[in-house]
Amino acid sequence: MNLAFCLFNYFPFGGLERNFIAISQECIKRGHTIDVYTMSYEGEPPKGLNVNIVSVRGASNHSKAAAFSKYMATNINRSNYDLVMGFNKIPGLDLYYAADVCYAARIDRQRNFLSKLTPRYRIFSVFEKAVFSPESPTHIIYISRQEKIIYQDTYKTQENRFHYAPPGINKEKIQEDITFQNRQETRHLLSINEQDNLLLMVGSNFKTKGVDRSIRALASLPDKLRGSTYLFIIGKGKEKNYKKMAASLGIGDNVHFLGTRDDVSLYLAGADFLLQPSLNENTGNAIVEALVAGIPVLATENCGYAEHIRLANAGRVVPSSPFAQESMDMTLKEMLLSNERDAWKKNALAYADRTDLYNRLNVICDIIESIATRKSSKV
Repeated sequence: MNLAFCLFNYFPFGGLERNFIAISQECIKRGHTIDVYTMSYEGEPPKGLNVNIVSVRGASNHSKAAAFSKYMATNINRSNYDLVMGFNKIPGLDLYYAADVCYAARIDRQRNFLSKLTPRYRIFSVFEKAVFSPESPTHIIYISRQEKIIYQDTYKTQENRFHYAPPGINKEKIQEDITFQNRQETRHLLSINEQDNLLLMVGSNFKTKGVDRSIRALASLPDKLRGSTYLFIIGKGKEKNYKKMAASLGIGDNVHFLGTRDDVSLYLAGADFLLQPSLNENTGNAIVEALVAGIPVLATENCGYAEHIRLANAGRVVPSSPFAQESMDMTLKEMLLSNERDAWKKNALAYADRTDLYNRLNVICDIIESIATRKSSKV
């Protein structure tokens, strides 16, 4: 099959982008050809991926997105492709990989009505409606049951257009790295004693991930507990303001940014807890990766994969509507002092053994082939 994949930008360390590459490689293995259309691409594409850089002009991200969508509509001969798939919401897709939260619902929750008068809202809300409205023919791969419900409440999207894909965690790689030796080596590298608490955050876009929430929760701990607890953040983002916040709260030496990394499982090996207090999070792959590693998790309930924490009984989930910093502060303190740590770890590993958290790629490629076949039968 000839496939066209579309995404606004590609950089190697985002969760969406990693899934895009993995899905592409699996499709290539199955013998399909893929043309990628994007405004930017960092790094060397895998063999067999034909990357087309779409040069657009615009003073803002939303104006560039509008120009990109216009280019796709006017310059791409869709009849050349068995299927056009988007990893961002743009009009005219056959299939959309729903890795983002519902934009319209998020604006309703977090902003005042003036936000709906901005050019940004007008563009992105139109794009989202083009994908999810009942009149749209676009099929949707969803990875969060929670977010699917929100999309359907917002747009009344038909049930038969949704197709579920489970998480795609590399169980073997993670559990291979979760050894006592790697725990010791990682903690030694980070200058963390065995009796200290190592809190880990993983993900780019520090504002959305709630890095400030984690810093404040760490600062709120009692003196002795705070002095033996350290927060390490892996990901791409603007670190300066968060470092200043930590310093102003007296915990500058307890908060460290590690940048983007491709050896996250080694840091999971050294961690005691994963924090994911996101403002918005369609899924939260780091949550599931931590459970597979046997690491208890503290997350906000609006993370799509927070349901796995509850089902596994492997940590705590704090309310997000509304979010209360005091609630997170208290929950972190209780988890650090809890005698349930070993039970949470055992529960996480047991859940990872009995639950399909791994088969995303095969399921998604089957969906792609099925939707493409349906499309060709209608021509």
